[in-house]
Amino acid sequence: MEPIVQPLLFGGALLGAAGIGWAAARWWQGLRQRARYRDVLRSSDADAAWLLSHRLSMRDDSSLDGRIIAYALLVDQRATSPRFRFLAPRSLRHVLPEDRIARAGLDGQLGAAGWGEARVRLTFAVALAGGAVGLIASPELGLCLGILGTVAGWRALPWAVGRRCRRRAEAMERDLSELLDVVALGMRSGLSFDRSLHLYTEHFQTLLASSFRAAHRQWSCGLASRDQALRQVATSYDSPLLARVVENVVRSLRFGSTLADNLEDAAREARSAYRARKQEQVAKAPVKMMVPTGVLILPAMLILVLGPVLLELAGGF
Repeated sequence: MEPIVQPLLFGGALLGAAGIGWAAARWWQGLRQRARYRDVLRSSDADAAWLLSHRLSMRDDSSLDGRIIAYALLVDQRATSPRFRFLAPRSLRHVLPEDRIARAGLDGQLGAAGWGEARVRLTFAVALAGGAVGLIASPELGLCLGILGTVAGWRALPWAVGRRCRRRAEAMERDLSELLDVVALGMRSGLSFDRSLHLYTEHFQTLLASSFRAAHRQWSCGLASRDQALRQVATSYDSPLLARVVENVVRSLRFGSTLADNLEDAAREARSAYRARKQEQVAKAPVKMMVPTGVLILPAMLILVLGPVLLELAGGF
């Protein structure tokens, strides 16, 4: 077995060195990209600055789901090249969860070809990495880690997209009450709904403001009706609360009912829902802390306390 194990260990070391080099190259590329965008982000054009900062955060997110999505976007861009070699079969290049992609804010950025190819490449990469790490100890462990890496790599991109959906929904619910209060205050002052919404999107640089800014430009330029643009914003977030608010706004604008009162009621509902969500997260924190306490801390304390006693009993026998 020794003549076989040594080449495997050498191959694992090479893969580890290649991974470290790739991570260092990506880190250096991110620093250079941030330096190039710095002047634009400080410019007077707020829309261009926000767009570039949003793209930069989408690609250079330090979280794991952000890096996985950035890799998928890179694969999707390269997939348009005629020299690009696909590893995924043709059946996977036409399967795309459009609803989840839209709710993650990736509509128009990540296509079906990039989705399938990124999943296959991540599967191979994680499986090879797990197998190489496991072969350092034993071939059996390498096989087990390779199988686990295959499953984890195949599920990595859907997990990252789902996590991005939840993060966008949380950010939207945090800013929704503020948007509704500002629009209601503008309508109380005698402004129209379009003008009040334009004032909010002009003076606030949030993710929700950017979505309504794009929708306002669509119906202002005649690319879509106001109802269609507002409903597109609602479908781009995984939030039933925003969908109800948008439907109330559409009905009020269509039938001419008092919209300011409805917006104020919706703002109170949004604040209470966001407060209830945060209280639920705080209540779940002690329960989640029981897992590392029971798995890591408690066994170590038992070994520290009972270890000398067990050693004395073993020596007596």
